[in-house]
Amino acid sequence: MESQNPRMNNKIPRRFNPYWFYALLGLMIVGIYVFNNGDGPVETQWNEVRTKMLPDGDVEKITGVLSNGKFERVEIELKKNSLSKYSKEINPSSSYKGPHFYCKVPAEWEGENKIAEAQEHLKDEDKVHLQYSEERNYFGRILEFLMFPIILLLFWFIMFRGMSRGAGGGGIFNVGKSKAQLFDKDSDSTKITFNDVAGLEEAKVEIKEIVDFLKNPKKYTDLGGKIPKGVLLVGPPGTGKTLLAKAVAGEANVPFFSMSGSDFVEMFVGVGASRVRDLFKQAKEKSPCIVFIDEIDAVGRARGKNAGFSSNDERENTLNQLLTEMDGFGTNSGVIVLAATNRADILDKALMRAGRFDRQIYVDLPEYRERVDIFKVHLRTLKLDPDFNIDFLARQTPGFSGADIANVCNEAALIAARKDKLTVDKQDFLDAIDRIIAGLEKKSKLITKEEKRTIAFHEAGHATVSWILEHANPLLKVTIIPRGRSLGAAWYLPDERQITTTEQMMDEMAATLGGRASEELTFGKISTGALSDLEKVTRQAYAMVAYFGMSEKVGNLSYYDSSGQSEYSFSKPYSERTSELLDEEAKKFIDVAYDMAKSVLLENREGLTTLAELLLEREVIFSEDLEKIFGKRKNNRLEELGLTEPDGNSEPESPKFT
Repeated sequence: MESQNPRMNNKIPRRFNPYWFYALLGLMIVGIYVFNNGDGPVETQWNEVRTKMLPDGDVEKITGVLSNGKFERVEIELKKNSLSKYSKEINPSSSYKGPHFYCKVPAEWEGENKIAEAQEHLKDEDKVHLQYSEERNYFGRILEFLMFPIILLLFWFIMFRGMSRGAGGGGIFNVGKSKAQLFDKDSDSTKITFNDVAGLEEAKVEIKEIVDFLKNPKKYTDLGGKIPKGVLLVGPPGTGKTLLAKAVAGEANVPFFSMSGSDFVEMFVGVGASRVRDLFKQAKEKSPCIVFIDEIDAVGRARGKNAGFSSNDERENTLNQLLTEMDGFGTNSGVIVLAATNRADILDKALMRAGRFDRQIYVDLPEYRERVDIFKVHLRTLKLDPDFNIDFLARQTPGFSGADIANVCNEAALIAARKDKLTVDKQDFLDAIDRIIAGLEKKSKLITKEEKRTIAFHEAGHATVSWILEHANPLLKVTIIPRGRSLGAAWYLPDERQITTTEQMMDEMAATLGGRASEELTFGKISTGALSDLEKVTRQAYAMVAYFGMSEKVGNLSYYDSSGQSEYSFSKPYSERTSELLDEEAKKFIDVAYDMAKSVLLENREGLTTLAELLLEREVIFSEDLEKIFGKRKNNRLEELGLTEPDGNSEPESPKFT
């Protein structure tokens, strides 16, 4: 039976590995060097020849080597029966016939007279006479001189070839080639479809239109419509922008080029622009196709914002080339650019205009129903408890992205396996949520009784104020067991609202300051434990005054810069007098919220003390304990969302850490 995959029927020929050639060349050079010098003449001194070799009659032949008419050296060939006398210098059993020794002499050396003087006492038949030879071993000399540079150049070439392959993909002359990966309909990486992407219904509607245009272009062109040139996916990290692009690759059935924005810019000048040109050249050859650039903010940042670089910055040149390719003088029909980023505010305006990125699709954090669908996707591979309720889990995770939900499912499975369970139940998921949001419990951390009591009243202050004030986020759980970097933690269920009123923000600030107010009222002193609380309310108060126009004195003014144009500006968009007014109004909001927290705690001081003592005793309390102490909450969204049982008992864990 023949294989259905045509790639399996054709054997892929083996490619020649050039490193074998380099190794062979290196061995040849080393071999020539060894064989050329292994059994050659051994250097000696002329005094040794004059006083020992010549007087003893051991010399068979003596030759003076000339170079340009001047003596270069003297070569001595020994008699066979005399080789054993010099076994320390030469190998007498070698087949090498000579010369056996050589010695360097001055250019004006008087050879014949010196040789005759050394052999005065020998018989005439034992005497040797000086012979002359012109130096002609040019190859050996040149090879000996160039051998080290050749080896050095060979080593450099091999190393540079590897570096250029890693940088540009393919060798020294391919540094400027595009590193985009090409996926077609037969690729295993394009098996993801829109059915695998849970939630994101609005984003999928617009993306499906692009896919439908590629599949049925005549339906649109008959009416005079044109396909968008670019689609930009914008949204917080982990919301599924790259996953949506993978689904497009699986659904479109056209060539799909994928690369990261950082792949354009390397250490070599001009590489980025060259790779952009090469990418679009390949895309035009396979038109119609889709080009996906992930994290485009790496190359598409607004020009002229970085004061540390000139206008000839490599990144800006790459961006200029990208702008030209997307909508320049030349035609670029049939190539759709799909890009993703979570920092759309810093992108260049020329990149965002119509004609380049015609559509911007905002991929937001999933709502409740979308979280249910996402949980269903990630729970397919888990062995769940038969009574498991996915709706309850979705309500416990407001503000979670798709990546966070995947992490919760994986962490719950790990926790269940750590406890040797056969299935994953609700408590494992709740423990996983606590672990991800607040960190690991640190019961071994040493805390004195006085510190523990301060922490208990601090957390009890948060819980009391948030329970009493109508617009504050309802509290689900409080603990004084250290988690992560915090000594205590409180879990809330934030309202998924689109706009927030002044009253709601003031109640939230008062609840945040409830811990500091509780310390002051109970102990008459304050501690450093409210650092994160103060940081949060300060940022929130300045936002109310400078951004949202909630101050009567400042008025309906907003100094928020959504365009990011003043990011590197050294001047403020307001005067020094206005700056002082902003400081005064922000402090006023914080003081009012602090007085609200103290007023609530004074009215419910007995309940505060009871709650703190209960915390010291049990270390963890839940919303049911607050209901027993303070009664039912005015605006109890826990009951509305089904997180409180009919008898008043709330679930024992919580989703949100503040």
